[in-house]
Amino acid sequence: MLVNVTVYALSTCIHCKNAKQYLDERKVPYEAIHVDKTEGDERKKLVEEVKKYNPACSFPTIVVNGGDRVIVGFRKNELEEALGL
Repeated sequence: MLVNVTVYALSTCIHCKNAKQYLDERKVPYEAIHVDKTEGDERKKLVEEVKKYNPACSFPTIVVNGGDRVIVGFRKNELEEALGL
C-alpha cells in the first residue's frame, strides 16, 4: 500500500524521535519537518499547518495521505492501523 506520511516534529522531542525510528525500522518512507529548526515566516507557516491538523499544536503530529488520518503523539497501534502494518 502506497502512503504519504509527513511527521511534524521538534528536534528535541523524544516521542518524535521514537515515532521516526519506528517508521524507519518498518521501512515506511516519510517526510520529517522539524518545526523548531525553522525561523520567522517559515516557522509561522509550519505552525499554522500543524494547527490545521492538530489545533493543540503538539508533537509529533503525523499526517497520513494529506490528512486522511492524523495521529497526534507516538501511538504504535494507530500508526500500524493507518499504515496497514
